[in-house]
Amino acid sequence: MSDAYGFETLAIHAGQEPDAATGAVVPPIVQASTYKQDGVGGLRGGYEYSRSGNPTRTALEGCLAALEGGSRAVAFGSGLGAEDTLVRTVLKPGDHVVFPNDAYGGTHRLFNRLWSRWGISFDPVDLRDLDAVRAAVRPETALVWVETPSNPLLSVADIAGLAAIAHEQGALCLVDNTFASPYLQQPLSLGADVVVHSTTKYLGGHSDVVGGALVVTDPELGERLAFHQNASGSVPGPFDCWLVLRGARTLGVRMDRHCANAAKVVELLVEHPAVASVLYPGLPEHPGHEVAARQMRAFGGMVSFRLRGGEEAALRVCERAEVFTLGESLGGVESLIEHPGRMTHASVAGSQLEVPSDLVRLSVGIESVEDLLADLEQALA
Repeated sequence: MSDAYGFETLAIHAGQEPDAATGAVVPPIVQASTYKQDGVGGLRGGYEYSRSGNPTRTALEGCLAALEGGSRAVAFGSGLGAEDTLVRTVLKPGDHVVFPNDAYGGTHRLFNRLWSRWGISFDPVDLRDLDAVRAAVRPETALVWVETPSNPLLSVADIAGLAAIAHEQGALCLVDNTFASPYLQQPLSLGADVVVHSTTKYLGGHSDVVGGALVVTDPELGERLAFHQNASGSVPGPFDCWLVLRGARTLGVRMDRHCANAAKVVELLVEHPAVASVLYPGLPEHPGHEVAARQMRAFGGMVSFRLRGGEEAALRVCERAEVFTLGESLGGVESLIEHPGRMTHASVAGSQLEVPSDLVRLSVGIESVEDLLADLEQALA
């Protein structure tokens, strides 16, 4: 579809033409591993084997490309699978990566424990400091990896500024857009070359599917990624693709509610005597507030805060919450609470990316906000 259409229209229609055979307005789940050929090499619609291509996956990829304003999207079985494929496609032994010093722990684990064994080096840098990023760039720098807002500290990086630094070096700029979703932020329009998503999160939106995706501006890079996707077999099944596609249709209205509820939660936390500080880009005092206001539609549904009582107080809040479910992941319709230091970011303990032990992370869902506020009040009491 033309990019002249609005976001919500693209979310419902892009890549999702009514089924030619039946007129079904929802793309069917093509639960097939192989396809009848009309003579040797005579492929119907280009499909031969579902690792190489599946109509339900094609529909999802078309939708994701439209939502991010890219030329092509490539879907994967998980967000980390997407990241792994990107690195193996664009980097080689000896290459260097500028990396966030507060990135998602799973991404750091890939660099630190896996890719470093294949001769890829990386330097964690505070991406908010463009001068520090310039100083970290080397002749062998091939990729600037951006995560904004970051997980779980919610720092905000200037995508346009970082993309310009990357391009001066001849490097690519990748942005992990999982926390914001394409509804709130579109990095490709700000100069990024690649966007990565854990589609498990806001795009899926219902905590019932695991998936990932890459979206690019350059069609040639899209072809290379699709080759690696097929060659390595890191693909999602058709039902998983259908679930993400179904979730994407309501992304806009869900994100509006996530953001509205999060703003109310932040108001409560800022005033609560048990809370030492609140990390949320929507707060005027947040160091990245001006950048976030410039490059995001709204400030998102993720909130982190630190407790005056230290780690034990943080653990108690996580254990006492009732409407907020204690669990990892984020971006679903239900509200989640977690202790990053012992849960999602345990793998970075002892490293430069270690998170504070008194930190609690919330994924604010779309429940009645009064119930969420009351739950936090009793958990903090």
